[in-house]
Amino acid sequence: MTLFRPWYDRVLRWSRHKHAERYLGAMSFAESSFFPIPVDVMLAPMCLADSGRWARYALIATVFSVLGGLAGYAIGWGMFEVIEPWLRESHYWDAYLKARSWFDDYGVWVVFVAGFSPIPYKVFTIAAGVAALSLPGFFIGSLIGRAARFFLVAGLVRLGGERFESTLSQHIERIGWALVAVTVIVIAWLMMRS
Repeated sequence: MTLFRPWYDRVLRWSRHKHAERYLGAMSFAESSFFPIPVDVMLAPMCLADSGRWARYALIATVFSVLGGLAGYAIGWGMFEVIEPWLRESHYWDAYLKARSWFDDYGVWVVFVAGFSPIPYKVFTIAAGVAALSLPGFFIGSLIGRAARFFLVAGLVRLGGERFESTLSQHIERIGWALVAVTVIVIAWLMMRS
């Protein structure tokens, strides 16, 4: 079943659009507070399309992701009562509860790890606001974590160049299904631990 190839081709076209940087900024902001699609889906093809601008693209993703993280923090801090019913019904509720528990144990380090890892960062931005985590600490943890992630992704794509694009293009279906499998395993593992 071909599921990921059409999306990959579409995102690759968007990444070459004259307003791609604006789309990347908007997607980075939205992904940090409410949007479900990770920024890497747009960042990697943009770096493939214009490898000379990889650092600029990583910087755009970082800045707007951190700004979106601050918006997520504000949602958690000031509007949690409004979004709590939706959050309880969504598949993010267990992750939210786990994030709250981790904040109690590890504080700002959780923000750094969430910013760098494939864990849904938006859950942690909202939970940090609900927990009233130190805003300067939240900002610094987010900035370092998101920058590390986006510069790593963009840098690896830049280093891999056309060879990376060719390999990615040939194996996009296998990679897509492998990511789905890893996501299911991680979610199952987190659910078993809670």
